[in-house]
Amino acid sequence: MDAQHLSPTEFASTVSAITSAFGDVTRRDIYLHVHQNPDGVTASEVAEEFELHANVARHHLDKLTAGGHLGVEVAKSDGGVGRPSKHYKPVHTEVRLEVNVRHDDVLVSLLGRALAMLPACAAEEMAEEVGVEYGKAMAAAIDPGETHRSYQGALHAVADALSAHGFAARAERAEDDRYQIVAQHCPFGDAVVEHPVICAVDRGMVQGMLGHLYGPADASTTSSKPQGDDICVTHVTL
Repeated sequence: MDAQHLSPTEFASTVSAITSAFGDVTRRDIYLHVHQNPDGVTASEVAEEFELHANVARHHLDKLTAGGHLGVEVAKSDGGVGRPSKHYKPVHTEVRLEVNVRHDDVLVSLLGRALAMLPACAAEEMAEEVGVEYGKAMAAAIDPGETHRSYQGALHAVADALSAHGFAARAERAEDDRYQIVAQHCPFGDAVVEHPVICAVDRGMVQGMLGHLYGPADASTTSSKPQGDDICVTHVTL
């Protein structure tokens, strides 16, 4: 991606996504280690190589996967007995630092106008359904197997995946003790101000990813650009 063609929002989103994935020195070393083992590595193998607890190794690998820097495959154990193991593999054969957070202004504008032609309730329902389906696909790329993770871990994986798509998102606990996803940037640009229904896509993506990574969850938008806010906040309720 050529930095001179990025808007300020796209530049900030790219920096946020890269920092989230590679801000940790150990995580950078793990990324390079995986590239030295193109057939794939497991969390246990990484834990042994870097003298980490298996859960810490898995956290780093999942962070890299959520950002689109690694892929993951689920392999059955020998004899088909026991829990399948996850093998993390390079997405590209060469070491590459690339985060594509740009959006197509024409398609986003077309989406907004198409949704505006529908009754408000129907448009919002359809936009959220599209977000849910896309969120499920995103989560399947992060975690294709039947695995169990903590609620907080799932939320952070969702935030990382959203950051890789240009949202510069983070997961945090709100004042009412509920959790929320805070997005500092919107990859849909100014189209959401003219067509606020597009925000339903964001909510759907959060629900779709959480539904796959943890379990059913409801999401509601409590602040957004169309409401005049600087950030977008999605409250999550189990």
